[in-house]
Amino acid sequence: MEHGTTQVIAIKLWFKQRLMSLLIVCSALAICYVPGSAQQNREGVPEVLHASGVKTHPLPQVVLTRSVVCGPPATICNASGVKTQLSLPHLRKQGVATQLIVDDKPFLVLAGELGNSTSSNLEYMRPIWPRLASLKLNTVLIPVYWELIEPTEGKFDFTLVDGLIQEARKHNLRLVPLWFASWKNSMSCYAPAWVKADQRRFPRSQDKAGKGMEILSPFSKENVEADARAFAAFMHHVREIDANDHTVIMVQVENEIGMIPESRDRSSIANELFNQAVPADLTKYLQQHKDELIPEFRSVWAANNFKTQGNWEEIFGRGPGTDEIFMSWYFARYVNRVTEPGKAQYPLPMFVNAALIRPGYQPGQYPSAGPLPHLMDVWRAGAPTIDFLSPDIYFQNFAEWTRRFHRSGNPLFIPEAMPGPIDSVNALYAIGQHDAIGFSPFSIESLDAETSTALTESYELLTQLAPLVLAYQGKGVMAGLLPEGAEQRLPQQLRLGNYVLNVSFDRPASQTTTVLSGGLVIATGDDEYVFAGTGLTVTFEAAGIGDKTGDPLVGLLSVEEGKYVNGQWLVGRRLNGDQTHQGRHLRLVPGKFGIQRVKLYRYR
Repeated sequence: MEHGTTQVIAIKLWFKQRLMSLLIVCSALAICYVPGSAQQNREGVPEVLHASGVKTHPLPQVVLTRSVVCGPPATICNASGVKTQLSLPHLRKQGVATQLIVDDKPFLVLAGELGNSTSSNLEYMRPIWPRLASLKLNTVLIPVYWELIEPTEGKFDFTLVDGLIQEARKHNLRLVPLWFASWKNSMSCYAPAWVKADQRRFPRSQDKAGKGMEILSPFSKENVEADARAFAAFMHHVREIDANDHTVIMVQVENEIGMIPESRDRSSIANELFNQAVPADLTKYLQQHKDELIPEFRSVWAANNFKTQGNWEEIFGRGPGTDEIFMSWYFARYVNRVTEPGKAQYPLPMFVNAALIRPGYQPGQYPSAGPLPHLMDVWRAGAPTIDFLSPDIYFQNFAEWTRRFHRSGNPLFIPEAMPGPIDSVNALYAIGQHDAIGFSPFSIESLDAETSTALTESYELLTQLAPLVLAYQGKGVMAGLLPEGAEQRLPQQLRLGNYVLNVSFDRPASQTTTVLSGGLVIATGDDEYVFAGTGLTVTFEAAGIGDKTGDPLVGLLSVEEGKYVNGQWLVGRRLNGDQTHQGRHLRLVPGKFGIQRVKLYRYR
């Protein structure tokens, strides 16, 4: 059979499969369709406006009790025209690490998050796309807005979404949409006007004086169902236009949920629930995971003798801390309800993010009850459809916050970091020390020149290292290198493989100067390491394990600088003499990012 004929047959088979999938979806929708209160067109079906100007009628009011396959997986054709299916983006364990899989390969997210309003206009975005690509990003975290997607109840306009996805493809970038809907930085500023203006139907949280707050109540069925319908329609549309391209690889649900300036909602329904018994779903989870709970949370429960029956204060004690636990449960349940129908339409990895706590602040003084480390167990119990919890890190103690989120099986992904040159070494640390899925500075389109240069060099390094990093994640052979703070004087000491590494960090000459210092290390063999970063000096000691316990001294057999090209090491200079202090140490000089490979030997 001739090659051209093979291609025609392959195309016909593809269209046939698409038609069959469409029939399956239509059957599912016919079974699952539940009428609601949305405004509809003359045929009684909610309308969607696409970028092309064509109106279609998807399923914003569908309630799905199980996952529905809305179409075939993405496919690629080899030279013979034979199709190979590619799985949807998903999470997969490798050792102790959780990896994001895109097009059937592990994917390291080197990202930046746009400012809140930047992606609300396609024309405004036009000059920004090339700038994003020039920073060596492979992914953009991009807000999408409920108020623009559903400006009239039941009528969906995906013109903006379509345009953003098309432009991302043109610039070879993946996307992580941020669903700005019921809550963004605690407030409900991105809810549609028809939600904001109808407080009777869509109630707000209330303060102690009974006044409404700019926060949609998490106790309202109308609130959560409206958000859930919109999110389901959004995810259905993403599947419809992107299932074969995988431009969209994950989704963030809501943004920085929390209560402020009150420690909890004081409305009548909130007060009634607060005085009722703690839901059995939560107490059952706590009992089942009693020995694995986050220590900060377990100590609160332990202080009340691990009670399993009673109201919130009887089980967790009196005070703002219990207010926060109460609100976190209902926020989590709300988010879970929003996420469920969206995942049923298109089961991409989904996460929530947290605004962090300033030292000494009490619940209500920060956006409390969000997916914070001490509430991790409550969120896991209440929102099982959420895959992981993520920190937005704007504080100097970066390493401490990464440790607090990367525990109890929660993988680390940093969707927002305070923009600055330090991002360049923080990204290397998070990926090396915590097997991070990815890293993303905030307001990526507005970085100053110093930050842009440092981040670009760091991301270029990580792009080279990605095949190596992804191969070794989760195997206990990588470490991140970062000073804990400006006061750190002693070297960081860590044991990796057969050696102890003593890592010294370059320090600024004065408080007015900046010196970047940090990186990562991978043990690629018994006596071999790859270092990447800047401003580091490393010496080595024998760890006294293995079959070389009789050779206590360690020497540098060779030190090479170089780069990785398509996963293969390309040797540059052989470093010795002054560059290694006559064989005494490995040195990554400050002011530039580099990669060095060192081989060690033992002697007496």
